Amino acid sequence: MFKFPAWNWLKAYDMHEDCSVCGLHFEVEPGFFWGAMYINYAFGVSISVVAGALTAISGQDPELWVYIVAVITPLILLSPQNMRYSRVLMLYLFGGISFRP
Repeated sequence: MFKFPAWNWLKAYDMHEDCSVCGLHFEVEPGFFWGAMYINYAFGVSISVVAGALTAISGQDPELWVYIVAVITPLILLSPQNMRYSRVLMLYLFGGISFRP
């Protein structure tokens, strides 16, 4: 579905126009993947909550900057992967396709 691996940050979001196996056109309609931003937002909120909770239950009373670093670091590192998963979920949930091995 994607042209380059997720660790290639500059091109992580580049997608093929059509599936090389079945010929499915990925963009169902113009602007279809704009909805993936909402899914990506949900991923980001969940990562922030988990990172903040893990920092809070670390047994110490960390300062504010520790929380900020603990929340922002995984968000930045996981952002390409989150957007890719968001696009895949958007396609499966609202694109009318399903996986057939």
